[in-house]
Amino acid sequence: AMLAVLGFLVGEKVEGSSFLFDSQISGPAITHIPQVPEGFWALLLLSIGATEQFRAEKGWVDPSETPIDAPGMLKADYTPGDLG
Repeated sequence: AMLAVLGFLVGEKVEGSSFLFDSQISGPAITHIPQVPEGFWALLLLSIGATEQFRAEKGWVDPSETPIDAPGMLKADYTPGDLG
């Protein structure tokens, strides 16, 4: 969190030197999020969704195959965090 604050403050001083989004984002850091192109947010949402779907399929038993009293049951051969 402290590093994020430092980045926030330093970012105020180096405006216009960013390689992201062709340096089109300007002004105070607090106003940057609305300036990011909408396509970026769609791509970010799809990436996170695909990653979460992969993780769910890899680690959890299909809900239709679990007992009613054991929702969210992990697969026997799955170790949390091991997606390799």
